Amino acid sequence: MVRQQEKQLGKSGTLFILAAALLWGTTGTAQGLAPAGVNPVALGALRVLIGGCALLSIALFRRSFRGGSSWPILPTAVSALFIAAYQLSFFAAVSMTGVAVGTMVAIGSSPVAAGLLGYFVRGERLGYKWITATLLAVVGCTLLVSGGSLLADPKGIVLALGAGCSYAAYTVSIKGLLDKKSPDAVIAVVFCVAALLMSPLLLIFDTGWVLTVRGAAVALHLGLFATAGSYWLFVRGLRTVKIGTAATLSLGEPLTASLLGVVVLGERLVVWQTGGILLLFSGIAILAAGSGGGRE
Repeated sequence: MVRQQEKQLGKSGTLFILAAALLWGTTGTAQGLAPAGVNPVALGALRVLIGGCALLSIALFRRSFRGGSSWPILPTAVSALFIAAYQLSFFAAVSMTGVAVGTMVAIGSSPVAAGLLGYFVRGERLGYKWITATLLAVVGCTLLVSGGSLLADPKGIVLALGAGCSYAAYTVSIKGLLDKKSPDAVIAVVFCVAALLMSPLLLIFDTGWVLTVRGAAVALHLGLFATAGSYWLFVRGLRTVKIGTAATLSLGEPLTASLLGVVVLGERLVVWQTGGILLLFSGIAILAAGSGGGRE
């Protein structure tokens, strides 16, 4: 009976993370619909600010801060720092390498980094199923977003690797916070701190575009759905799914983004990108079908 309940929790966690990845996958399409001249760094800071406020509202409404021990300040600060670092290093990498290579390196490296961190920090085992699924997903992601070229600025590659490692690091640190606090409270506090860290960027870059109808719609979508909604789902899945598995399942993001690019923006896929979708989907399917690990 207990084993059955643990298996069900694992499958529920997988669905939560896949749903989060689906929402993350709308980010690129939303940015493509943003007004001309929008600075991506300012947009990233704004989405974290809106997302943090929305998550805090949810936590307060659900009374998630009631009772419990004192708040772990250092792990919270570390988690927020890695979230901010991911945003900044990713956008800087993309500006140097281009969207395709920057995304490929950042997102492709994150499941490997997360799996290793989960193993060394939390003692999570990396089974053959995870290795096979991650290999398929990373190769698929590479084919999907490479555009046929892997040549790029070495500094941009380093920044993209930094983004991937930052993603893995904040997944590990948030997982540790979930051992002690409720998901609503954890993600609300972490994102509010990250928003404070990134808020000075809103004073540096022009944000007048947010007062337009299109600009406001894009900012609200990114903040409420692609940030608040996605991370609200992600932390619930992370409670019952291993760190490495969660990061690999998150590769549903470029899969969703590519399909939306075809359907909404009219983009076309070449042969190797179609093969990349199949490999990426296969890797995710292996983990989704075999998920059932219990609460860790």
